[in-house]
Amino acid sequence: MRIDPELAATLAAIVDEGTLDAASRRLQITPSAVSQRLKTLEQQLGRILVVRTKPAQLTEAGEAVVRLARQIALLEHDALLGVGIDEVAESRRISIPLAVNADSMATWFLAPLSRLAAGHDIDFDLHRDDQNFTARLLESGTVMAAVTSEAAPVAGCSVSPLGVLEYRAMAEPGFAARWFADGVTAEALRTAPFVDFDRRDTLQHEWLRAMSVSEAGVPRHYVPASHDYALAVGLGLGWGMVPLLQESSGLIPLGGPTLRVQLYWQQWNLRSELLDTIAAEIAAEARRVLGETSLTPKRSRPGSRPKRGRAAGG
Repeated sequence: MRIDPELAATLAAIVDEGTLDAASRRLQITPSAVSQRLKTLEQQLGRILVVRTKPAQLTEAGEAVVRLARQIALLEHDALLGVGIDEVAESRRISIPLAVNADSMATWFLAPLSRLAAGHDIDFDLHRDDQNFTARLLESGTVMAAVTSEAAPVAGCSVSPLGVLEYRAMAEPGFAARWFADGVTAEALRTAPFVDFDRRDTLQHEWLRAMSVSEAGVPRHYVPASHDYALAVGLGLGWGMVPLLQESSGLIPLGGPTLRVQLYWQQWNLRSELLDTIAAEIAAEARRVLGETSLTPKRSRPGSRPKRGRAAGG
């Protein structure tokens, strides 16, 4: 059995755009034609590929088909470039979906993308998630590559170390004077509110445990955006783990351990010149901003799966 690339691309358009109507506008065909293509593909494979919610959600079988569609589009783009087709007026831009954690996006990740976009006809489709969860977007075929904290490669992907994001517990001076007048003690930490990125952010919890304090019952505020998170700490909403790259002169350190989050670049195992160019530019920026790393790149093992667990959330 073969999967028709046009039908697979239609499924990818449905999930990218969220609805069949939106996919029809992108593909410049009628909604009924989109529906018919989907129906044909599902009948051929004998599988339900998408749950018709708003937005549409892929089933596990649908994820496999979308991953194939994205791989075909990437390889086709490289082939057209190789024969010089992109040099003429009918050349097509390609969308490159990438997953990245919020702190990387706020501090270093956008600069290399800007340089890449200036030299290539590509559109970046960024998916923000916690560094501990971006690998799942690779598994599902949602993205072609990801910044992740997972050293174990996702099946069908290669992994290379990028560098380390470092975090320190910081507070606004007025906040520290109010809550830590007698020092950053365990007793004070049990009552002083802190800022969490979201309910999957564990950095503050790890630091509290290192200070012999359980995070349970400690007051907290949720601020789910990296820039706004640092702003909230700077305004005295609470103390928080702030990336060294976002520290400002208006904050003071609370002591305790500096938390280090190793970041990795995972991408599909495809011989794609474009994807490799993107990876090289991002790796160069990471070395400049995050520092060198001596870890050895790895390739996926059949059936290997990442562990489940803020560098992307904070």
